[in-house]
Amino acid sequence: MDQTILLAFGLTLFAGLCTGVGSLLAFFTTPTNHRFLCVSLGFSAGVMIYVSFVEIFVKAKDSLTAVAGESMGYWYTILGFFGGMLLMALIDRLIPDEHGNPHEMHDPHEMQNPVSAKSQKRLLRMGLFSALAIAIHNFPEGLATFLATIEDPNLGIAIALAVAIHNIPEGIAVAIPIYHATGSRTKAFWYSLGSGIVEPIGALLGYFILVQFFSDLVFGIVFASVAGIMVFISLDQLLPTSQKYGEHHLSIYGLVAGMSVMAVSLVLFV
Repeated sequence: MDQTILLAFGLTLFAGLCTGVGSLLAFFTTPTNHRFLCVSLGFSAGVMIYVSFVEIFVKAKDSLTAVAGESMGYWYTILGFFGGMLLMALIDRLIPDEHGNPHEMHDPHEMQNPVSAKSQKRLLRMGLFSALAIAIHNFPEGLATFLATIEDPNLGIAIALAVAIHNIPEGIAVAIPIYHATGSRTKAFWYSLGSGIVEPIGALLGYFILVQFFSDLVFGIVFASVAGIMVFISLDQLLPTSQKYGEHHLSIYGLVAGMSVMAVSLVLFV
């Protein structure tokens, strides 16, 4: 069990650190290939949606029906699933819309042009609010990755990769405005990285708070909520952002590819 927790923490840390990777890409590479980013985000959404419905939801239902019976167990699963969606919707509502919600992402390369910025103060505020908002959103994402890995390491690896992919543009969104407001790559990098570090910290805090109450009933409800959280992130963030960065069809092709790869991997490794 200790090794599984260590793996879960490592995967969550990896996913969180990819916000820092995003900031490095923004500083030291040519502008992002938008078509590739579009497909990648769609791919990430496909992985999350497929594992949520085919694996996580089913595991939650099995756990809950074993405790509460077929009918009530299914109802608990449904309540947990939509409860996870409601949690993410409430988080979105509590975060200010103006430059603060990463689900309303601006094209980071538009922000690279200092002429288009009204002031350095406005850019700094945008970057700091984005860092705070992404940190808040990363808490449930980290917990989802952590719990999925504990239940099934192969599933956790797939989810960690999907979360890592979509953390990269979030890192860019934080780093670019802070860099152009302060002129410091170091500050921009650390703010970007800090928003992602919340992911493993939140996962550990969440787990050790939950572990004292753990039972098949609690596990089933939490796991159903994780499925809801991941589906909401995919539909509310990944797919809309993917379509902003490229063509609609590329986004869907990425989605189908993510589902297909996840389906094959589950057959091969389960």
